[in-house]
Amino acid sequence: MDKIYYQEYFHLERNHWWFRARKAIINTLLKKFVHGNQGNVLNVGAATGETSNYLSAFGNVTSVEYEKDCCAFVKETLGLDFINASITELPFEENKFDLVTAFDVIEHVAEDQLAVNELFRVCKPGGIVAITVPAFEFLWSKHDDINHHQRRYTSRNLRKLFYVFNGKILFSSYFNTFLFLPVAITRLLARIFPFIVRRKGSGSDFSYSGGAVSTFLFFRMMKSEAFFLKNGISFPFGISLVLLYRKEK
Repeated sequence: MDKIYYQEYFHLERNHWWFRARKAIINTLLKKFVHGNQGNVLNVGAATGETSNYLSAFGNVTSVEYEKDCCAFVKETLGLDFINASITELPFEENKFDLVTAFDVIEHVAEDQLAVNELFRVCKPGGIVAITVPAFEFLWSKHDDINHHQRRYTSRNLRKLFYVFNGKILFSSYFNTFLFLPVAITRLLARIFPFIVRRKGSGSDFSYSGGAVSTFLFFRMMKSEAFFLKNGISFPFGISLVLLYRKEK
């Protein structure tokens, strides 16, 4: 993540409609599968701290962030001490955490299987690993370049990363489905006509949020998917993917 971007990211995580809707979806699924306070929570790729903030409802949160400058920014801005470490080499013993999360993280890592292996290693038997990732390579855009993504995923490819373990996929689904068509069309057209998408700041998709009305509609549409996901309905396509995995006791 470029320095200018994580400074923007602090405000995006707390105010942008996509982050607020993703928060609602994540919280809904965790409340369904995580029963009560889980004790020790590990949040990998904590960025500017908003995910760690709402994960505190599920236990005592330990936050890991790869970018040193981002850790310093969070320390200066929020007074929080994040552990500066890589997801592929987590500085914790085995079977330490009851809930391990990595929200939109493993797509940044060249060795994504190694990253998932580490998430599994530090998770306690009976604990849960929860991750989200961007979906479908054909949706690749400047947003992925700005975020230093290595890849986007299909449901099959994401599930495959967990097949080597002893445990069970509790739930997996695409999400941000209701906005899939306009997002897909915009990204595909932007490859041909780059000028149709006007970007600000670092140039990520989050730099464009639209007017008040469209922002409200986008938020409500994406957030409404939480109801279906909570009731076990998996969407067959979407802009993102979510997966929750329980480690065998």
